[in-house]
Amino acid sequence: MLRVTKLTDYATVVMTVLASDPGRVHSAAELAERAHLELPTVSKLLKPLTHAGLVESFRGANGGYRLARAAQDISLADIVEAMEGPIGMTECSVHEGQCGLEDNCGIRANWRRISDVVAEALRAVSLAQMLLPPPQPGRSDRAKSIPLRLAAG
Repeated sequence: MLRVTKLTDYATVVMTVLASDPGRVHSAAELAERAHLELPTVSKLLKPLTHAGLVESFRGANGGYRLARAAQDISLADIVEAMEGPIGMTECSVHEGQCGLEDNCGIRANWRRISDVVAEALRAVSLAQMLLPPPQPGRSDRAKSIPLRLAAG
């Protein structure tokens, strides 16, 4: 099964808390409370999010965290990459030279294309969109499909 890690999922939750009140500086404890997560977990999440430039941190008595840029300018791909590194379905679709079969493998190009489709889908959803209520069942505003063309073998 393909899925993001729990930490990436939690990072998205923390980012939506920050995005719900973007101008305000939030303490880690407040973020933990509002996200219903443990403080050590939130503290662990904030480090890579800050390092990736998605969150700004402020020291001092009134210190804390806020979004580094507008929620509409932060994609889910940004969050996933901050927490997990480059988006790729397989190791060889991200880094060349990691597999002994690479020189004789005919499917690497297809894994790369699949990885690109997943990354494009994540880039198409902004943090601001994650704050919106989910669409009603049966409505025509479902996510658009992204065409996938595999390489001819």
